[in-house]
Amino acid sequence: MNMAKFTDAQKEARRREILDAALRCFSRNGFHNTTTADIVREAGVSQGTFYLYFKTKDDVIAALADDESQSDALINAMAAAESDPVAGLTVLFNRHGQTLANPQHADEHRVAIQGWAEALRDEAIRKRVVANTLRVEQEIARLIARGQESGRFRADAEPQGIARALVALFRGLTLQSTWEGAFDSKLTAKTIEDMVRGTLLPVANATKTREK
Repeated sequence: MNMAKFTDAQKEARRREILDAALRCFSRNGFHNTTTADIVREAGVSQGTFYLYFKTKDDVIAALADDESQSDALINAMAAAESDPVAGLTVLFNRHGQTLANPQHADEHRVAIQGWAEALRDEAIRKRVVANTLRVEQEIARLIARGQESGRFRADAEPQGIARALVALFRGLTLQSTWEGAFDSKLTAKTIEDMVRGTLLPVANATKTREK
């Protein structure tokens, strides 16, 4: 029993090694200029080992897209677990902001941006990108709706519209931080907080919060 579990863990570790190697290759050379041979060489495995886990390069791209989706799903769950919708929104903003500020995630961001471009020509990738974006938007919209129900947020705010705008903002920040190679998470978090406060909080509450 223990040996079987250990073997499964080894298999998952090897699969992870291949995906991490592919991420580095895609980050350096893009999807189209990277071959399976490049990934095999980067991972330090045989071609046969690669094919035990993935049939094609497209399967690797899909797996990386699923990884991003799972990461966003975890952040969504953490936000949804907060009883205070304001705290839930803060979790979303802070977690995503921390990944942008962390240089260890640079390859992920470069590949994500390439994936957005690839979604314009590849229907399977487009569906994954759209589905993941919608999940994040829906979680933000749910948090805003909860805040409206509790009287914390303005009743006339449009949850779905604000959610789309905030996701677009973070997509833009991903592009900007990748181009510039630097990201001031504290300054950006303060700016987003001010924007959200002005958009969502009733005028009286926003003024009191600002004066504190």
